[in-house]
Amino acid sequence: MKNLEIEPKFNTPSIDFNAGTGYLLMKGRSIPENPESFYDPILTWLDEYFKETRQESVLEFRLEYVNSGSSKYILELLRRLQKLVKAGREIKIIWCFETDDESIEDLGEHYKHTVDIPIEIREIDEV
Repeated sequence: MKNLEIEPKFNTPSIDFNAGTGYLLMKGRSIPENPESFYDPILTWLDEYFKETRQESVLEFRLEYVNSGSSKYILELLRRLQKLVKAGREIKIIWCFETDDESIEDLGEHYKHTVDIPIEIREIDEV
């Protein structure tokens, strides 16, 4: 399976999903004008990836800003992962926030309490 790599733009994060290692990174700001067109290919890739692999995977979010449209798709992504975890898949989710960025920290906490899977909330110096 091919990796999924999307270069960052002003309004969309970089996507570096490595199918070989199972390390999946989303980094930057997520404020696309059309979140469906940005996130649908990511959701499709993740569905295929988890059909093809049984390896432990780590999904790390390093987002500096998320608009409401993106938040909806991230929640959908986490709900899909929740089903996989409940079925016995090993998926670690790490939500990073920059020191003093309460809004991103709060968003991670919101996801943590909304979906029934462990999400590690990690403070870092720089996103």
